Amino acid sequence: MTRKVAGTSVSAYVLTATAALVFFSAVTFAQKETINGIRNFTKVDATVACAGSTEPAAMAEIGRRGYKTVISLREASEAGALIDESAKAAEAAGMKFIHLPLNGSHPDEAVVDRYLAAVKDPANQPVFIYCASGSRAGTMWLIKRMLVDGWPEDKATAEAVMIGMSSPTLKQFALDYVARHK
Repeated sequence: MTRKVAGTSVSAYVLTATAALVFFSAVTFAQKETINGIRNFTKVDATVACAGSTEPAAMAEIGRRGYKTVISLREASEAGALIDESAKAAEAAGMKFIHLPLNGSHPDEAVVDRYLAAVKDPANQPVFIYCASGSRAGTMWLIKRMLVDGWPEDKATAEAVMIGMSSPTLKQFALDYVARHK
């Protein structure tokens, strides 16, 4: 027999509390860390970390942490992007470097297609993904969470914001992309 508390069964309270715990524990796995030369480093799960601007010298630390692949979403024309230097540093640290420049004002779906292929490939994992602030990295991760992992929009968005997604333009692009590719 289920006990009633103010018109609601205790089992309903337990079910609601359990669902909330599962939802928030999944979102809060993402852990912020401070690493010299890396802005806004967030370890998302066991196979992915996202960040903002990353100095070439920090690639050695990323390699020491066991990452196999680095994905840069920065455009070569961005101030401080240092794409060639970052690629050389990543390769010197034993990692593969994938450059997928994503324009934050006019994102390209073809970049997302290549990104999804790269992050889904087990040979690339664990993968380190970065842009300038973390906004593009968070946006791309939002798309991956919804399309590949089947996360609902609210949960995927909460994690993307924690990673650094802050652009309404990029968020809308991500949601539109997901809607077209479900």
